[in-house]
Amino acid sequence: MRGRGHVKSRRELAAMREPGRITALALEAVQAAIRPGVTPLELDAIAEGVIRAHGAVPNFQLEPGYEHTLCVGVNDVVVHGIPDERPLEAGDLVTVDCGATIGGFHGDAAITVVLPGGDPERTAARQRLSDVTEGALWAGIAALASAKQLGEVGAAVEDHIEANSDFGISDDYIGHGIGRAMHEDPPVFNYRTRVAGPAVKPGLCVAIEPIIHAGSTETTIDDDGWTVRSADGSDACQWEHSVAVHSGGIWVLTALDGGAAGLAPFGIAPAPIADR
Repeated sequence: MRGRGHVKSRRELAAMREPGRITALALEAVQAAIRPGVTPLELDAIAEGVIRAHGAVPNFQLEPGYEHTLCVGVNDVVVHGIPDERPLEAGDLVTVDCGATIGGFHGDAAITVVLPGGDPERTAARQRLSDVTEGALWAGIAALASAKQLGEVGAAVEDHIEANSDFGISDDYIGHGIGRAMHEDPPVFNYRTRVAGPAVKPGLCVAIEPIIHAGSTETTIDDDGWTVRSADGSDACQWEHSVAVHSGGIWVLTALDGGAAGLAPFGIAPAPIADR
């Protein structure tokens, strides 16, 4: 479900720091635990434990019909993978999407981890897919720092993908505004659009999430009604951060350093959000 969204006040932006921070801590714990032999359901329990220990609620569980804290995509799963009991294997490409809500606001982020081992050539190809996708995410975030219109973010994501690969960009699944609802307007595309999009101004909060395919961008949905897979069985990857624009600059809400490390190669320093 998507809320209307609105320009956030300075107080609302400050309130969004905590759900973003908790989302980041949950993903940090998952990343520390992920390895061959661990199941997605075990990762789900770890993330839920972190979120609830900080007084927050897993916002994915608030989606009608969804019972889990995470979406976990393995290899050909594009989005919305339901955590299960199948142990992860060496060489798997694992995308973990997570969110938390506290104080009436939401955080949303995703990481991808390629497990060591397995067939060296396939593992290397999966790592390249993850690296290019993560690079596209940071290119989009960097573009947001100076953008006049939100469409510049999608153009930067597309430019990065095309300059570094022949991967395909999903046109079915895109980023979104975030705030009092996990999914708000405006839509955040991962490619150029004819319409430039809304103005980028203080108070804008968006989740930027490139979703990239190693092969065809055509998809199918499993019988569970949630799990989206690449129709040709090829690998897919997602990286995501929630980002706030404020009068001092931008702040990556779901990065514990505000995005400092990811933005450094672009010569951009994130600006903390003041309390008032």
